[in-house]
Amino acid sequence: MKKGNLFRRFSAVFMLVLMTVVSAGCKSPIVLDPKGPVGQQQMDLIVISTLLCLVIIVPVLVITFVIVWRYRDKPDRKAKYTPNWEHSTKLETIWWGIPILIILVLGVVTVRYTHALEPSKPLAAEKEVKPITIQVTSLDWKWLFKYPEQGIATVNYVQFPEDVPVRFELTSDAPMNSFWIPQLGGQIYTMSGMAMKLNLMADEPGEYMGSGANFSGKDFGKMRFVAKATTQADFDSWVKEIKGSSPELTLDGYKKLAEPGVSEVQSFSKFPEGLFEKIVTRYSPSHNHGGFGAPVPAKPSAGTESGTSDKAAGNSSTEGSGAVKQEASAAHTGHE
Repeated sequence: MKKGNLFRRFSAVFMLVLMTVVSAGCKSPIVLDPKGPVGQQQMDLIVISTLLCLVIIVPVLVITFVIVWRYRDKPDRKAKYTPNWEHSTKLETIWWGIPILIILVLGVVTVRYTHALEPSKPLAAEKEVKPITIQVTSLDWKWLFKYPEQGIATVNYVQFPEDVPVRFELTSDAPMNSFWIPQLGGQIYTMSGMAMKLNLMADEPGEYMGSGANFSGKDFGKMRFVAKATTQADFDSWVKEIKGSSPELTLDGYKKLAEPGVSEVQSFSKFPEGLFEKIVTRYSPSHNHGGFGAPVPAKPSAGTESGTSDKAAGNSSTEGSGAVKQEASAAHTGHE
């Protein structure tokens, strides 16, 4: 009877472990397969944090199992009965002291990595290699990539040379989203009226999955794109091919592209000058860039003279513009 119970217990544990392994799948999560220096440092932080936590979790689970098994109710139990025992300085020191030390170590490690991995911080490789700038705009429900130095633009596809730092400048012309290429680095939010910065680099050629990581409407799950790292020669050829065979992106074309809806991969040989800056500042009441739309004038309230109302509306517009400018300035300062 005892052997039967023991067999059933071990069978249950074995099935639980088997189900865990099978449900995890055979392929490693892509965040644990980094292809760039930023992704590698982030994986190191994940591994270090996990190991430090296991130093606490594993002994606690083992001790819990031992205590439950050792002090289980049984007819022939011989454990010493000490009903008045309630304190042990040695045990209290162990199970409070060790976790506190581990938390302190984890805190120091996390702070150091957090400062080292600040998104807008230039990569060390920039001292040797000139970075490439790519402007990113999240739309409903697609990604627009603009290359100000090359003069081209793409939709749902971004390409850059390997071993070359990439300076992503990001904003949104739709609800807030989150830009994420898991194998190259962590995500960063895109927000309307703000220009965020993210520095990444791929250290080997390949195609990497990119996506939006924030709920932004019914088709947010389709906001995926391909991030491809190639040799410098292949990148130059790709740019030359787009310039020679793709249409231009006009302002009217951008307005149509920005309308809610999914999109296939597209490429453009040219885009309106300063388009990224116009998108960032278009929500300021004092700006009207490229026909994006004039600000709506304030309506005078009942019993208020027209001149007074107009003056108040003007002051309100100026103050709103100043607030937007200060916010944008603060965002730039915080990320630079």
